[in-house]
Amino acid sequence: MSPARKEEFLDVDGREVRVSSPDKVVFPVPGLTKLEIVQYYLAVADGALRGAGGRPMVLKRFVKGIAQEAFFQKRVPENHPDNIDTATLHYARGTSAEEAVIRDAAGLAWVVNLGCLDLNPHPVRAEDLDHPDELRIDLDPMPGVDWSQIVDVAMVAREVLDDVGLVGWPKTSGSRGLHILVRIAPHWDYKQVRLAAETLAREVENRAPGLATARWWKEERGESVFVDFNQNAKDRTVASAYSIRPLPDARVSTPMDWDEVGVRRPEEFTVRSVLERFAAIGDPHRGIDDAVGTLDGLLALADELGPAEKPPRGGDADGRRQSTMPLIEVARTKTKPEALDALEVWKSRHASAAELLHPADVLVDGMRGSSSLWYRVRVNLQHVPDDERPAQEDLIADYDPWAGKVWPGSPGTG
Repeated sequence: MSPARKEEFLDVDGREVRVSSPDKVVFPVPGLTKLEIVQYYLAVADGALRGAGGRPMVLKRFVKGIAQEAFFQKRVPENHPDNIDTATLHYARGTSAEEAVIRDAAGLAWVVNLGCLDLNPHPVRAEDLDHPDELRIDLDPMPGVDWSQIVDVAMVAREVLDDVGLVGWPKTSGSRGLHILVRIAPHWDYKQVRLAAETLAREVENRAPGLATARWWKEERGESVFVDFNQNAKDRTVASAYSIRPLPDARVSTPMDWDEVGVRRPEEFTVRSVLERFAAIGDPHRGIDDAVGTLDGLLALADELGPAEKPPRGGDADGRRQSTMPLIEVARTKTKPEALDALEVWKSRHASAAELLHPADVLVDGMRGSSSLWYRVRVNLQHVPDDERPAQEDLIADYDPWAGKVWPGSPGTG
């Protein structure tokens, strides 16, 4: 066996791109190396750049492989090549970040070499950071929801879009859900775009009650498809078209035609199958930039529906919302395997209550920390009789994602 190479240089449209550790196996099950991942992105560059090109992006870097949590890097590395543009985004909490903007296949290869498996662009172009040109509909299934229900909700969303004069472009999320992208003229600010997305979500729920929900609080959704309108908030990004997701089978977030939505399954789309598909048919979203629409219809519908009902807030000492559901918190952990282990410990302690839980009663949420995800485990006891509900106990694990974090302006930071 020949020794692993430290680097390889690729000629990408006349520009030299270095790939470090090209023989490193990134996906052990299909046996995909880092070089093969870069080559995949170069092969689908036309489609990947249609989704991520020209947009500032958060670099989600899997430097230790898919078995470890990624870390999120908003600021572009200082030593970036000259074909990488930048854009400075300002956030509501007063911070800012100069983020990377890729515009060509060489730039795409560069970010992938940094360990970015999926691409996470903002819904704005670098030339206008205040006015999104993309409305994003994220159909996020709760536990216990199968693909056929997601398809049904997608078709209702398509009908609503059609009624307000907009064109939706579906793609698998690369995990369990479905994304629908809508190109819009960059005339509305983030607040208006989010209102339009929330209005669409409410109308989908109105037309498909029980199947879809626009309820923001997870414990109130039941076994439904959450139409996640908050992905249109200013600080949110989603995995764009042709992104490889960190799942063992190297699954890809894949654009589809609408007539494929009901007959294809997310697990069909992996790096190797998408390579064959792209070579055969190209990008089903090739016409997305020619289908620019207006939000006038959705904003008119927002006026017609009136303000969304706000979830009730409790009166705890911190002024934070108190759920109307009987929730208990089980653990806070650094990794998802640790979270699932803690859940099993809780279930073994409270076996009779655990048997009464529905799939959607178990809430394992990835929470954004300072630079990476951490996990919170909660259990909704709504299906457990009052006199059999376990009490809130000390957390089985209590990871602090902010430990050691030094905040600007805090004492001792100068």
